[in-house]
Amino acid sequence: MIYLQLIWSYIKIGLFGFGGGYAMLSLIEREIVSPGWITEKMFTDIVAISQMTPGPIGINSATYIGYVAPMQAGFDAPLWGLLGSLICTVVVVLPSFLLVAFTSHLIHRHRDSLLIRGIFTGLRPVVIGLIASAALLLMNGENFGTETNHIIISVIIAVCSLAMVLFTKIHPIFVIIASGIAGFFIYYF
Repeated sequence: MIYLQLIWSYIKIGLFGFGGGYAMLSLIEREIVSPGWITEKMFTDIVAISQMTPGPIGINSATYIGYVAPMQAGFDAPLWGLLGSLICTVVVVLPSFLLVAFTSHLIHRHRDSLLIRGIFTGLRPVVIGLIASAALLLMNGENFGTETNHIIISVIIAVCSLAMVLFTKIHPIFVIIASGIAGFFIYYF
């Protein structure tokens, strides 16, 4: 049944999604796109929408995928999608909630321990690697296009957006809005 498969996938995502939403993206993509619950195009759209909506990307994408996956499996009524959204949202948060609830006291009590400091020092580079992996995962034809001029324009927009965020005091929301407007005028006007 689709709900049991979603629960199993989101338990794995919740347990091993270290480093936040961006670090989870490659795991989410592997667990959700591979079984055919959504397409690669839908996945990149979910990432974009999850970035523009309030809340963590992992939870936002779980909510959306939980809504869409039952429909792909033949459960067409919206209530099945709402049930899937609820299940995926709760299940992706549950492992982290339980882990924090059971370990926070121990970590706080032993925060000066060489073992705890060593573990966290070792996890930091992994998180950076997972975030870089997510960036590379999103550099595909769905996001950058397949025609040479679309790829060049997409790279220019990406580099300009990166430069605006890194080297100016422009708020990222305004960079997102400006990029959306630029994309509209460049591609569809």
